[in-house]
Amino acid sequence: MSSSPAETVSDIAQSTPPGTITLVTGGLALLVVLSGRPWRIARNLITLVHEAGHALAAVLVGRRLQGIKLHSDTSGVTVSRGKPEGPGMAFTALAGYPAAAVLGLVFAGLLSSDLITVVLIMTALMLLGVLVMVRNTYGVFTVVASSVVLGLVALVAPSWFQAIFVYLLTWFLLFGGVRPVVELQIKRRRGAARDSDADQLGRLTAMPAVLWVLVMAVLTVSCLFAGGLWLLEPTVA
Repeated sequence: MSSSPAETVSDIAQSTPPGTITLVTGGLALLVVLSGRPWRIARNLITLVHEAGHALAAVLVGRRLQGIKLHSDTSGVTVSRGKPEGPGMAFTALAGYPAAAVLGLVFAGLLSSDLITVVLIMTALMLLGVLVMVRNTYGVFTVVASSVVLGLVALVAPSWFQAIFVYLLTWFLLFGGVRPVVELQIKRRRGAARDSDADQLGRLTAMPAVLWVLVMAVLTVSCLFAGGLWLLEPTVA
């Protein structure tokens, strides 16, 4: 009796070495990040994590979180109340751009221990936290759509597909965390981002905004390097 197409795909996926899955998903994630329209769509996820980073930092330093907005142009804003200056405000402003890469690094560490379910649970908790605080229609749509995809993968998809999804997500967070920092500096050079996180940090501290962009670049690239080493470990084992 011949196997069904679904069984064939499942057999191939289950027999594929982990290193191959890592390389393929990493390559696909990089293509998306370097692309045009696919990146503009996928960047909504990076923005979601970016604003979640601001929100988490605000809560950690004792600020009162008021809401999050996500926009169709992949921009976003997180509003919190507290002291308008000082280390707490600076930490809150800094937390956005590195957030995706830091989360990708955490996920890579979990995947190195085969904790795929933990990655799915952490993603669900993040989406739930943002959904509670989101304050505009497009933001709600973005979070709900992401939650539907995650729910289908976690509750319906077979384990081999979950593994592919989580590896792809992790690579995307690592690569996708770097590009917005590059885009930020390009916009700043054109004078189109005068109220960016880096410029806010420049006003809050004695360090110029361009150096804050450099700090963000070092953080995101370091996370990509460390996370990439974790993810690529099966290919050299």
